Amino acid sequence: MIPFVRTIGRLGSGCIVVSLTIYGLRPNGYCRVFSEGHTFCYHKRLPMELRHLRYFTAVAAHGSFRRAAANLHLTQPALSRQVRDLEEELGVLLFTRGRNAATLTDAGELFYEEARDVLARADLAIQRVRGEKEREVLRVGYGPTLTAGIMPRALERFQSATPRVRIELCDLSPREMAELAGQGQLDLLIAPADTNFSVPGFQWIDLRRLSLVLVMPAIHPLAKLRRIAPMRLRDLPLVGLGRENFPGYVARMRAILKPFGIRPRFVTLVNDGVSSMFAELEANNAAAVLADGIANMMPRSLVARPFSPALPDITVQIGLPAARTNSHAENFARLLNEEAKRIGAVRV
Repeated sequence: MIPFVRTIGRLGSGCIVVSLTIYGLRPNGYCRVFSEGHTFCYHKRLPMELRHLRYFTAVAAHGSFRRAAANLHLTQPALSRQVRDLEEELGVLLFTRGRNAATLTDAGELFYEEARDVLARADLAIQRVRGEKEREVLRVGYGPTLTAGIMPRALERFQSATPRVRIELCDLSPREMAELAGQGQLDLLIAPADTNFSVPGFQWIDLRRLSLVLVMPAIHPLAKLRRIAPMRLRDLPLVGLGRENFPGYVARMRAILKPFGIRPRFVTLVNDGVSSMFAELEANNAAAVLADGIANMMPRSLVARPFSPALPDITVQIGLPAARTNSHAENFARLLNEEAKRIGAVRV
């Protein structure tokens, strides 16, 4: 990408109007040209750098400043400050910020596509200068709550053994996972075993089993209990995962609670994932039945309690394409299984 900056005029009080034109060489030999006009003041602010784009795309991909900060090994305030600097540099808001979620604005959606393109071209340029071959990519669709405790170590082992392969972790709902896998854009899936979740052309193996817990605000009446009897769920206001992105959740909860003579009372169904669910739980002082892997992601204002007697476990599976063999995907699946067994042995 080749930038050209031209000063158009001055507005006084230390402000100038500039025009930014970027010429980007595309793979087909043509150039993409796009321009922006902005008014800037003489603040002691560093110009936009590639790191700002990496921080921005990380928040957009994770849908959360907290998760992106953890992935980037930054503190959340530091990441928020860098993204805010980028927004001030551009003169637009890139995110709508919620209590536990960050959603791209219309301007953010447009900038996200351009930022990803710039970063991809920059990475390719670096590889060419260094004389490196283009790195292979392993694309993994997963839910963070399903891989709690096993993903970090598996990633570390995989990268140590195959440093030339870059892993793209995509935090996806079951519906999004099925769509991308159907388009051939994912090499490995990690999802709950569910009759309502089907991905043609993928073969499945069991990875682990997760216990169900009741998640609620620390001020909830049931939070004072160390264990929750399933009968306490009768007529209890619950927040659940919506059918649009999580088609099997409601049916699964009804099947699990039916032997206890309980039909779950859902007051809200959330389609945006656990970050939005956390906000709903706190806003309504309600509870949710979730896999115990959620404990690693919860804010301190929420607590999780096990059930007694225990509810049936959730089975987590790994999906691999049946028709196209991918040795990297098979290797990563093996490492995940080894870590799941190790964690299981430690718990026992």
